[in-house]
Amino acid sequence: MRPRAKKLVWIAPLAIVAMAAFLALGGTVVRLLWNGLLPDLFGFPAVTFWQALGLLALCRILFGGFGMGGSRRGGRAEMWARMTPEERERFRERMRSSEGSST
Repeated sequence: MRPRAKKLVWIAPLAIVAMAAFLALGGTVVRLLWNGLLPDLFGFPAVTFWQALGLLALCRILFGGFGMGGSRRGGRAEMWARMTPEERERFRERMRSSEGSST
């Protein structure tokens, strides 16, 4: 076997175990937080592990997050660095005019 193939033999099962552990931990944390806070504060019913896992998935769908990829490339500093001086000035002017019109 080639060295790369040997490495993949260990990485794939390890990744599956890590994902299962992440799901188990995430579901447990959501269940504990929900059951510890919401029934007493708002009278919501307690949830099971599977319901908590569903809530976790729903939040991921609705809000994204968990640090998994993301569609945003770079940040504001990168965007600013790619702009020409003329584009930066136009951007500043637009920001100034939008600030004045909102008040």
